[in-house]
Amino acid sequence: MSPLFVTLIVVLILAAFGGFAFFLLRQSSPEQNRARQIITGKGSDSKKTGQVDLADRRRASLAKKLKNQDDDGGKKKKNNTLRDRLQQTGRDISTRQYFTYSGISGVVLVVMALLLKASPVLMIFMAIIGFFGLPRFVIGRMATRRQKKFLEEFADALEAMTRLLKSGMPVAEAIAMVSREYTGPIGEEMSKIYDSQRIGIPLHEAALEAAVRIPLPEVKMFATGLAIQAQTGSSLSEILTNLADVIRARYKLARKVKALSSEAKASAGIIGALPVVVGGGMYFLKPEHVMVLVETPMGKVMLAFALVWMSLGVLSMKLMINFKV
Repeated sequence: MSPLFVTLIVVLILAAFGGFAFFLLRQSSPEQNRARQIITGKGSDSKKTGQVDLADRRRASLAKKLKNQDDDGGKKKKNNTLRDRLQQTGRDISTRQYFTYSGISGVVLVVMALLLKASPVLMIFMAIIGFFGLPRFVIGRMATRRQKKFLEEFADALEAMTRLLKSGMPVAEAIAMVSREYTGPIGEEMSKIYDSQRIGIPLHEAALEAAVRIPLPEVKMFATGLAIQAQTGSSLSEILTNLADVIRARYKLARKVKALSSEAKASAGIIGALPVVVGGGMYFLKPEHVMVLVETPMGKVMLAFALVWMSLGVLSMKLMINFKV
């Protein structure tokens, strides 16, 4: 079997794997238009009343505009810029630094492939992973960790803001007080919202900018509540109380789903690690049995097929147990 034929087979396998992974990962985002239920706290029973005052009509018009904006934002979600993803990490990373680190990562992986005397196809594959895959993975993990930490304290911050509003403190000063009392992502984002408000940006628009840095439905609901309070003069303390209750309920449900799916995740980890453990054990006991997969052309093709199908199996199991709340 010629090296060109083996290379062609490997390229076709990688292309098929990429297409299948894209098909599995292409999932629509969950619905995030629950602001009206949070504001009313009652559902659709209030719609049955015969008389609708001016404030209700303004609220309905504003809710419709916010829904249209949310739909447009969902269509533009795929066009999320690199600068937005870097802002979501909470670090002061410029795009130039990002591409510099990506280049360094790609060079390091290529050098490792050269030291291992890998084939040219594998070196190209490692360069692609180092430049495009690994930096995006690290940025995504940093952003996810920051969002998780933000959400853990967001409900408590909203309740503290509610108590300050009930005591007669203005909304902007309540946000400033929360930014001083809380550390981490909560304090940083509330401080940015307050600073933006001081330079003339409306409070709800500053909260929408925070929703770009923290792309969570709860932050969008918070910005929606501020917008409705600014245009209708409704009770912001009631809105924040309902939002805090919703966040706690969603967090409780997410913890329950995580507990119920822990067994399936452990099974997926064991199944994914089993071939590696068995292959390593055979290498130390009978190296000639394992080196056949690396030294012969047919062994390389079989090893490539095994890696692709094992990756597809692990990816399928992960998608089946990855529930979004």
